[in-house]
Amino acid sequence: MVCSLTCISASQLLTQDQTGRKALSPAGLRALTTQTTTATPDAVAEGAIPPTPKPPANSLIAKVSRPTQQQWSAIPKPDRDIATIPTEFNTFNRLQNRTRSLGSRVELRHDPDHLLKNPPDEASLEMLMANQAHMGHSTALWNPSNSRYIHGVREGIHIISLEQTAAELRRASRVVEEVAYYGGIILFVGTRPGQMPIVVRAAELAGGYHLFSKWTPGTITNRDQILGPMQLKIVDEMDQPVEGFDKHLLDRRPVVPDLVVCLNPLENWPMLRECAQENIPTIGVIDTNADPASVTYTIPANDDSLRTATVIAGVLGKAGQRGQARRLKDAALGEVTWRNPVEISKFLEIQAMIKHAEDEAARLNAEGAEQDRANKKIHGVMDAEELEAFKLLQDLERERRSKGGRRRGDE
Repeated sequence: MVCSLTCISASQLLTQDQTGRKALSPAGLRALTTQTTTATPDAVAEGAIPPTPKPPANSLIAKVSRPTQQQWSAIPKPDRDIATIPTEFNTFNRLQNRTRSLGSRVELRHDPDHLLKNPPDEASLEMLMANQAHMGHSTALWNPSNSRYIHGVREGIHIISLEQTAAELRRASRVVEEVAYYGGIILFVGTRPGQMPIVVRAAELAGGYHLFSKWTPGTITNRDQILGPMQLKIVDEMDQPVEGFDKHLLDRRPVVPDLVVCLNPLENWPMLRECAQENIPTIGVIDTNADPASVTYTIPANDDSLRTATVIAGVLGKAGQRGQARRLKDAALGEVTWRNPVEISKFLEIQAMIKHAEDEAARLNAEGAEQDRANKKIHGVMDAEELEAFKLLQDLERERRSKGGRRRGDE
């Protein structure tokens, strides 16, 4: 059998074998001997390699397959007249204007900074609850002094009574309004991340000051050293700068706030202790884990929520704005709601005496009454030598006071 196969030529392989199966063609034999995987046209035509089946029309391969260049050129292009484009555009605008009022319209869109931009005058119970003011801390962290502010317990967390919060917030806003009305300095403090725009906005409304960085210990108790380089200015009842107080500002000590509003008392207890030593009233947001005795006016609320801090600071800022508006309105009518400090009053008296003496001396010199003044002493009027001596004594006293203040600060 082997000998007969070796004598058969390749052209005679297209015969039927013993099993009746079709033998390989010469092209197929070449494809098998070269071991190639490329489907040549001859092999496909003669049936040695079956052609690649076409994917069905609804298959994913058929959907993502890109058409050929001939197919692209076969796509019919729309036969459109360019002159009709303006007419169609006008028709589209006319239909759009007719149907503009149809359908639903969103009147109020959600703005995360809405309460920061437009703070309310008063906070209702619904607003406080919506801004998470009632959420306290775990029952294991509570301070027993806050028992009068706690409404109950839910899932291991204390719930703050919002009725107490609203009442205390109204009282605190009244305090801020009156302090602003009498020309006091209000300081808003919030040092937690995210509280910077809150305290800045509240201070802007109330015409006060803000602090969003770490409190420097000794800013109030040792203000001669810490706040000494700070610039001061004297303003009138209309908040306009007043000239002529340069010498007085050299001797004056730095000012301290008349009221401090703290949004996170737990992190600012050194500041609260300094305020207590200097008898400065404070307003603080007290959570269930804080000590209400650390501040003068408590506002029981959630001190961890920025939304709660925004509502409380906004209400207090609006209260300060109302107080400032009342003060300026009365000042325009000639009613001043605040008094000058003792140091400024003394300085004004001394300056008035000096000016009176200078005016009298100038008047007598103009009238040529130098001989009369030498012969007859005018009561209550200083001559030029006495005026110079008085100014010299005043400069020496000012220098002595400044040296004494520096020694006390150094000690």
